[in-house]
Amino acid sequence: MTKPTLPDAFRAQVSAMLGEADSKSFFHSYEAQRTYGLRLNTLKLSPDSAAAGEISELFGLRPVPWCDSGYYYEGNNRPGKHPYHAAGLYYIQEPSAMSAVELLNPQPGETILDLAAAPGGKTTQIAAKMKGEGLLISNEIHPQRARILAENVERMGIRGTVVTNATPAELSSRFPLTFDRIMLDAPCSGEGMFRKDPDAVEEWSPDAVELCAARQWDILRDAVAMLKPGGKLAYSTCTFNRRENEDTISRLLTEYPFLKLSAEKRIWPHLQEGEGHYVALLERTADGAVAENSLQAEPGRDKDSKKRSERAGSRHRAGQGGKSAGGRDTAAALDAFRAFAADELPGFAADGEPILFGEALYLLPRSEGLALNAERLTGLKIPRAGLQLGEYHKGRFMPAHALAMASSAAGDDAVRVWTLAADSPSVTAYLHGETLPVPEDLRGWCLVAIACGGECFPLGWGKASGGQLKNHLPKGLRWPG
Repeated sequence: MTKPTLPDAFRAQVSAMLGEADSKSFFHSYEAQRTYGLRLNTLKLSPDSAAAGEISELFGLRPVPWCDSGYYYEGNNRPGKHPYHAAGLYYIQEPSAMSAVELLNPQPGETILDLAAAPGGKTTQIAAKMKGEGLLISNEIHPQRARILAENVERMGIRGTVVTNATPAELSSRFPLTFDRIMLDAPCSGEGMFRKDPDAVEEWSPDAVELCAARQWDILRDAVAMLKPGGKLAYSTCTFNRRENEDTISRLLTEYPFLKLSAEKRIWPHLQEGEGHYVALLERTADGAVAENSLQAEPGRDKDSKKRSERAGSRHRAGQGGKSAGGRDTAAALDAFRAFAADELPGFAADGEPILFGEALYLLPRSEGLALNAERLTGLKIPRAGLQLGEYHKGRFMPAHALAMASSAAGDDAVRVWTLAADSPSVTAYLHGETLPVPEDLRGWCLVAIACGGECFPLGWGKASGGQLKNHLPKGLRWPG
């Protein structure tokens, strides 16, 4: 490992914060290997299951102390290259970053926002804690990163999440005083990335810290506007300086006296096994509703929101993520899905508001606090409007990959399940997009699954006929090679 050359200004900043002895230990930590971690997907398997045990033995997992579903692994084990990753059995996540959602402590049935969510570590952790109940809006301002976020939500088999591609100001104007909990993993100067990313060292400067602090403040103001009375906001960064952390929170508490600081947590790489993280948990008191309504009514508030939106880095106009079809078309698409499900997926429980974007049929999740519909979403870019069931084209229904990943291969969801051993060449062939040989009497749609710990977990769809299983894994998800 090559030890990064730390900027002099960064070294001075850390020394001023920690003092001579602790800063020496801190800088010494850069001579150690970076930490690697994964988090088991508890929507698919429990940490005490045989499948989890098999994964643990395979990759030499060790528990992360602040996350029950989090584990360390050695970098040379590379679980991200294993078929179990394609099955969504775990999410690769730096261990320190797991601390923020643990402190936020989302609950089933709540209405939750992940405001700067890509690539999806915290979103998928929140969704697991929600246990399939409630509504999670997961937002990312940059279009390409929003698509990656949507893919990770899909891979993990999450049903109750809407992925949006919007500025914080656009969301705050639509959803004032709405969310029970908000996760803001803010864009930051990335000091906690130095050990694993040389580019982060090159990009760091005192000016970059100030720029990040200004951007964080802008986003926080919109987050506060969306937090309902009694709601909780977790603010986190993967950086060490006080300017982006404690000083920002202090300013927030001064500006919004109806907020109170409930908890604060730091993970330092010389004290804990992790790259480093900061998280503060704030709660909005009941009388905060009046104060924020007054703030929204202030002259120039809309103009101020526009400026914040621009500073947050958006260069695109918010448009519809897909043209929502009329009620008649949606009903026809839903009927086509129900006919498909009756024949091929009878155990699948479809819960949500059906909505048709172009030819794509989705189920919008709902919660007690927020009922989404096509009208409520008009004008937003939406890479994923909940769970995609499939495509409806010229009266025919084609099941979506997301539907496969959100189904159970172990229960009675699917009529036909074609299960492959994890070390079978057929698994690699399927993930490469190849056609598989199957018995002549196997015909129709099959849920292709992978075996793990005596259970089986979906990888995607295949359609069998004439002794062959035609591969329906989306081309963009296929392994190269």
